[in-house]
Amino acid sequence: MTKVGFGTLNWIVLVVYLLAMLGVGVYFTKKASKNTDAFFKAKSSIPAWAAGFSIYATTLSAITFMSTPEQAYLKDWAYGVGSLSIIIIVPILIKYYVPFFRKLQVTTAYEYLEERFSPIIRVLGSALFMLYHIGRVAIVIYLPIIAITTVSNINPILIACVVGGLCIIYTFMGGIEGVIWSDVIQGFLLLGGALLVVLIGGFSIKGGFGTVAADAIANHKILSSQDLNIGDLTKFLPLIFAGQFFNTVYQYTGSQDVVQRYQTTATQEETNKSLWTNAFLALITIPLFFGMGTVLFSFYKNSGSLPTGFNTSALVPYFVITEVPAGIAGLIIAGIFAAAQSTIASSLNAISSCFVTDFKQRFFDHKWKNISDVTLARIVIIITGLFGLAMSIYLLIGNASKTWDLFLTVTGLFGVPIAGVFAVGIFTKRANTFGVILGLIASIAVTVYVQQTNDSSLIVATVAFITSFLFSYVLSFFAPKKYVHNIVGLTASTVNEKYVKNAKYDLRST
Repeated sequence: MTKVGFGTLNWIVLVVYLLAMLGVGVYFTKKASKNTDAFFKAKSSIPAWAAGFSIYATTLSAITFMSTPEQAYLKDWAYGVGSLSIIIIVPILIKYYVPFFRKLQVTTAYEYLEERFSPIIRVLGSALFMLYHIGRVAIVIYLPIIAITTVSNINPILIACVVGGLCIIYTFMGGIEGVIWSDVIQGFLLLGGALLVVLIGGFSIKGGFGTVAADAIANHKILSSQDLNIGDLTKFLPLIFAGQFFNTVYQYTGSQDVVQRYQTTATQEETNKSLWTNAFLALITIPLFFGMGTVLFSFYKNSGSLPTGFNTSALVPYFVITEVPAGIAGLIIAGIFAAAQSTIASSLNAISSCFVTDFKQRFFDHKWKNISDVTLARIVIIITGLFGLAMSIYLLIGNASKTWDLFLTVTGLFGVPIAGVFAVGIFTKRANTFGVILGLIASIAVTVYVQQTNDSSLIVATVAFITSFLFSYVLSFFAPKKYVHNIVGLTASTVNEKYVKNAKYDLRST
């Protein structure tokens, strides 16, 4: 397939965007350098709407920006049903999860796991998060670049170094406040970019959106009877909803890059508003991103054609570069990179917060007195960022994405079970360290088996959460009859009781 030139004007727009992101990091450098409260929590000074935009931008990667329209183009909107789970999840977060995180004034989500269970559970949750997100940085850089460079003459190594390198620098400089305000800009940019694709594509078709609607109905591009066919689990709506529900629960309860935002607002009420802001934006994603795929389906059915053997993962960038006017095209491509950078920056800052809080401060504070926590956090950002960037370049050169995807799949298997651990700790009194450790081992074993026998990530997520919760709870009954541990103020039934560090709990009570 012949590649398309990117164009001078598009390059100018893209470079201006990248420099603007760097400027945000520079602007917040002084504030972020004061202490870890500023670097990791922004001194709880972020407005609710901005925190909500940041959560949204963090959870929506460039992969989503391109794969969601591809899904709608090839099939229908069935996977959009999973996004509706946010309507159920936000009230649960507000009532049962956020109060614990804010009450304990945690910097990382995994501090709760230590208070509820033990240090080993905290270390396990934190280490698995760090491992997964280091690999995720590489994939988030690699996938959008490989898609864009398959249809354009952009040098993939150069753009990886520029996009990834500048992201590392502004995260290093601006801390979480710089990351959040960059997320806000990037959130507007990626939503605006998606809207432009929908409008330009729709108005380029004879008959406009009337033709799009007719094509969608005639070709069952919204929903079809097959979406309730249990024989095809990749399109079975109840499974899509359940799998996305459990994946989202992990993101919002056990994944530090999102949980970190809960402490960046002044009050719990502000945190609640930020979650509803994010929920609203997540719902907008359904018609906007799935609609983009439906519009492109109609466009290439009526007004254009794709090259023979075209890889549909590059559908959006191909349309942008070939059909959108110069300058605007550069803005939309910047939106794709914005989605990648918001995810990368959040991962890097969250990784550094885990390393400093869950390891350095918890275990080595007395040994590492000669280095400030903020300096150490910045060193971690540089090291992990460069490692992720190097791995993305390795993938670009060697096209070894399947190997790296396998790594992400394996480490990702440990994510959703951790969400089950959070849930069993909050919603039961019986769960204890003994049961949780054995439950995690059993859950991961079952989940690995399911993953090897079924390629549906939705089934894997559903099994991972449910087995983690049930095994942890049931096996806790086999712990020593009298198990002394602090749960006062740490479960849903005791959340309003005063948290006492040395409180005791008799396992024989319920």
